[in-house]
Formats: sequence, C-alpha cells, structure tokens
Amino acid sequence: MADLLWDDVKSFFDPLMGALPDVLVPDTSVEDWQTVLDLVGGSGWLCQYSEGETVLPMPRAEAVLSRPADAECAELRVWPTADVLAIFRFYSVEETDFDVDLRELQGQERLDVLCDFLTVIGRQLGKPVVMYCEGGSPSHPVLGFDVASDQVDLLAKPPVK
Repeated sequence: MADLLWDDVKSFFDPLMGALPDVLVPDTSVEDWQTVLDLVGGSGWLCQYSEGETVLPMPRAEAVLSRPADAECAELRVWPTADVLAIFRFYSVEETDFDVDLRELQGQERLDVLCDFLTVIGRQLGKPVVMYCEGGSPSHPVLGFDVASDQVDLLAKPPVK
C-alpha cells in the first residue's frame, strides 16, 4: 500500500504553489553526506555530479563540502526513475538538502516514486527526510519520512479551496 494517496496530497503538488519544493535531512554530518553519496553510487540510479558546467566523477563528501565558499556550485543530479529528478546541492554539512520538481511528480505513480526515494534515504541515514514548500520554512514541513513509523507521512493539512 502507498505511504500517501494522491487525492490526499495533490494540493501540495500544484506547481503554481512553487514548482521546486525543498527537501532536507536535518542535523547531518560529513559522514551522513558520504552515506548519501554511497547510496546513490550503489543504487543503480542514474546520477551526475558537476561543479558549475563541468561534469566530474563522484567525489568524497569531505572533498566537496570543504571547497571554498566562492567555488562554482556543486550539485549531484539523481534520477530515481527516468522521469523524476532530485538535485542535491552541497550548501551545508548540517543539512543534506535537495530539490524535486512538482511538475514531474503528478499522480499516484510519481508520488510513490518520491515516497520510495525519501524512504530509502531516511532508512539509510536513520533520520527524518522532510519536504516543505518552495521558499517555505523547514519548521513547517508538508510531508516527510518518519523514522519511527518507517513511512512517509503527511505533516500539514492541505490548503482549503
């Protein structure tokens, strides 16, 4: 059975509310980032690491997180399926964060892909993985993987129409 049902969450997936919600794992470390990199590398998911426009081999977490503040933006693009992209950006050791595109996450099948992706990351790290609206506050998540329940739960009430 699905963690979440599309009819219960589709209002949070309206691209007009902000197409690129933020997803993060709070309270992380270099070791947690390395766990994510190892997970991606061993998952069979298509992925691509780049710094600016230059595509490079996957680095060690310590190397990418210790780059100078004025270095070109480092990002890791991960496709859990051919039609769903997550973009990890290495802004902070303390938060493993990435974006997803709501335009790619329409319908139950794509919602299930997102829930599975969040679950795999959350289980591997043993930490919550939360999604909040684009430009919103991490203290007001919409949905997320809960370690205790071992599933993705709705964390906010859908907006009233």
